Amino acid sequence: MDNLFDRMVRAAKLDVQLYEEVEKDQTAMTQAMTSVLISSAAGGIGSLGVVGLWGLLVGLVAALLGWFVWAFLTYFIGTRLLPEPQTKADLGELLRTIGFSSSPGVIRVLGVIPVLGTIAMFLASIWMLVAMVIAVRQALDYQSTWRAAGVCLIGWIAQMVLYGIVFALFG
Repeated sequence: MDNLFDRMVRAAKLDVQLYEEVEKDQTAMTQAMTSVLISSAAGGIGSLGVVGLWGLLVGLVAALLGWFVWAFLTYFIGTRLLPEPQTKADLGELLRTIGFSSSPGVIRVLGVIPVLGTIAMFLASIWMLVAMVIAVRQALDYQSTWRAAGVCLIGWIAQMVLYGIVFALFG
């Protein structure tokens, strides 16, 4: 098994083979979770001036929950609502591939640098989205990148609705 750093770099390079590799590697779940935590911590450090230490800790927990919810929604949408004929996946495959798609978020640590930080945060968001589309395409065995992008968009909207409901109920 490749080490975590190498896999995160390959994920950030949008290496399609990496996403295929972690899709199949059932032992990569801990690495995928660690990738989510490292990326989230980098984002929290980059936003420390805005969110503070408490925000960083809450962000880590929210990142793990968000990762799971996002993967579950993507799994459901991709396998039940918008499958292609060859689509075959399980939740673990999506957790692993989507976990690694957060790897580009490590550059959010640059958020502590005035002006450059805003640019880094924006670029990281776009980069992570592109990585996620690739991760979803590979995990769901899609031929169409557009279908994978659609699944990601629908999942994002559904997740925002769920978060809105939770925040409305619990303030």
